[in-house]
Order: sequence, then structure tokens, then C-alpha cells
Amino acid sequence: QVQLVESGGGSVQAGGSLRLSCVASGNTIERSGMGWFRQAPGKEREGIAGIATYGTTTYADSVKGRFTISKDNAKNTLYLVMNMLKPEDTANYYCAAAGGVVIIPTLSRGRYTYWGQGTQVTVSS
Repeated sequence: QVQLVESGGGSVQAGGSLRLSCVASGNTIERSGMGWFRQAPGKEREGIAGIATYGTTTYADSVKGRFTISKDNAKNTLYLVMNMLKPEDTANYYCAAAGGVVIIPTLSRGRYTYWGQGTQVTVSS
């Protein structure tokens, strides 16, 4: 079992930056693939960034070049640095853990077993 708690959300103006954190407990995430998802009101939850067990990453086209996912195994923490934020980035952001080794990073919801409760990000124009 892995428990995930996100933090770092908030309100920011367009063009600004935020760093989201996701602290894991109950088990190490060192060997787990991890991901960040987001869900805006009235929309489906979408994968935006994934990191495989050995560090390779993948991003949705909508965030590529602006967002960076990383993992600190010593702190059992997943990060998402978000730069050049846009109003369309407004959503509730969730971290997720696959709970096992992932060789190829993925944005597929079905590949992830454990989910956090989310943190809200609001970007104003």
C-alpha cells in the first residue's frame, strides 16, 4: 500500500510558476513508476506527466516544454515544476503511483494503482 499526499497548489497569474509535491508513505516509490494527472471541471482526468522507474519521462503535448516531473527517492517524493502557466492549466492535480516497476513511462490511468486526493491549481489571466 502507498499513501500519497499532494501539496503546492494555489492561485497564480498566467505566466507564473508553481511546484507541486507528492509525498509517499507506506512503501518506497523508488522502484515505482509515477505520474501526474489533472482534472478540470466537466472534463475527464488526463495524464500530463509520467516518470518510469529508471527516470525516463513522458509528457502530454499540452504541457511539454513547460512542466517537468522528477522524483527524489531519498525523500520518497514526486515533484512537478510548472512554468509559463496558462488559464487552461486550471484543474485539480493528482499524483499517482503504479506500485511496481515501470520501464516505459506512461500517461495511462489504468497503469496506476494508488492515487492522492489532489491539489487545486488556479491560473488567472
